[in-house]
Amino acid sequence: MKKVLCLILMASSVAMAQIKTVDENNKSDIRYNLNPSGSHYVKFTFTNQVWLRLNDNNPGTTVLSDPASQTFDIGLRRTRMQLFGQITDRVFFYTQFGLNNFNKTNGFPSYNTTSTPSNRKVAAFFHDAVGEYEVHRKGNNFIRFGGGLTIVNGLSRFSQPSIGTIMTMDVPIFAQATVDQTDQFSRKLAVYSRGQIGKINYRVSIADPFPIETSGGVPAALGTNAVFAQKKHKKQFDALLIYNIFDTEDNTTPGYMTGTYLGKRKVWNIEAGFIGQKNATWRREGVDTIYSSMNLWSVASYLDIPINKDKGTGVSAYLGYFYTDYGKGYLRYNGSMNPATGTNLPITGVSGTHGNAYPMFGTGNVIYAQAGYKFKDGLIGSQGTLMPFASVQHSDYERLKDPMNLFNLGINWIIKGSNAKLTLNYENRPVYKNGPEVNELGKDGRKGSWILQYQISI
Repeated sequence: MKKVLCLILMASSVAMAQIKTVDENNKSDIRYNLNPSGSHYVKFTFTNQVWLRLNDNNPGTTVLSDPASQTFDIGLRRTRMQLFGQITDRVFFYTQFGLNNFNKTNGFPSYNTTSTPSNRKVAAFFHDAVGEYEVHRKGNNFIRFGGGLTIVNGLSRFSQPSIGTIMTMDVPIFAQATVDQTDQFSRKLAVYSRGQIGKINYRVSIADPFPIETSGGVPAALGTNAVFAQKKHKKQFDALLIYNIFDTEDNTTPGYMTGTYLGKRKVWNIEAGFIGQKNATWRREGVDTIYSSMNLWSVASYLDIPINKDKGTGVSAYLGYFYTDYGKGYLRYNGSMNPATGTNLPITGVSGTHGNAYPMFGTGNVIYAQAGYKFKDGLIGSQGTLMPFASVQHSDYERLKDPMNLFNLGINWIIKGSNAKLTLNYENRPVYKNGPEVNELGKDGRKGSWILQYQISI
């Protein structure tokens, strides 16, 4: 009996020593150290974003066949769990599991056909599952190679966002150019290299896009406008270069880039990136089938710096230009966590125009900008501080007679950094209808949406 008690006491001592070491490393981490220094570890994180939304729906919108000019819905915009770690000095793994866009219409109609009922229980899936090997490390400089299911890509910072640190209500989703078309919520099976060399951060990848037929919806029919092709599948090539003028950024997890540092870092970057894929889309021209390459590139600048370190004030801003060539006439509507299911006023040549959807993706040009100001720490005492923000997306797509201008204005109540915050946002979007010319869409007013988000992240 004494031997058993001794073993229990020894085990408890080891456990307590391990817990103390973890706590000393970072009190906000759920982390298990694999060595005494903590350089080898396994870490767990969790993020949940709850939305309460009042939306003015697009003309003709229906919800489960009932006309609905306005909707109020409650949903989980994102619920994610991450498990990752540094196993040796050179070996790193990263996994992420979760769901997106879960509200009362979840699974309808994306996961069903006319003969299959909706299923609200199929939303959670692995977003990421990658392994990396570091071939070089000297100070902050490193070179890593990795592969698996990953968001690492080449278009821009916001094509691979860290969702827990978003400054605005949501990321500019147009920058996730093939989301849920030939990828799995922006992730693809890929091999890649990423690293930091002096002031330059880079990532390059070769991805094997998913067939459009496995997207969960019925692929768009072959017609006069470009849609993702169902034949002649090709690999995708990506590259992104970021020049760090001031501080270099954290590069722990593959791909994911911080939305705002809340005035804690001095960061100013200039970036340029591209995505290219041969025969990505097809269209009909007379009796011929024409294949088009997808060529997307962007140039942008990101600024996130403190104004007064003692007070904790800071600014965050981003300005980017995107050239988006999916092929002649490509246009895709999308709406985040769409509260509606259909429309009785369809627009010729496009689908999914109901609810809060707008022409998010298309062949043309996009200018995107966002800016925010963080007030001093403790502005509202022990309850935290505030950070107002604004964003604008100007999209000049081929098939739009009038450019698409999307505006967002909001404020973050930062209770505990990115770990706990409440965000109120107003979004104003354009509405379109069949234009005077064939294959053209013209403006038909504007609609708005109020969103209250509560985020908890650990």
